[in-house]
Amino acid sequence: MKEKRVLNVHEKIYRTMKNVGAGNLVFGIIIIIAGVTVGVMSIVNGARLLKNKSNILF
Repeated sequence: MKEKRVLNVHEKIYRTMKNVGAGNLVFGIIIIIAGVTVGVMSIVNGARLLKNKSNILF
């Protein structure tokens, strides 16, 4: 009886760790995609500014 209870606790811990690991993987992928997107947008906007620098008046 006690052995079965210990196995249940280990199974719950294993499931929790599996879910947290999967969540961290998904979160990491989302962060990488967001970083690449922001980087590309920065490059495009910088190029646009350089292209139109003669039209900028201060």
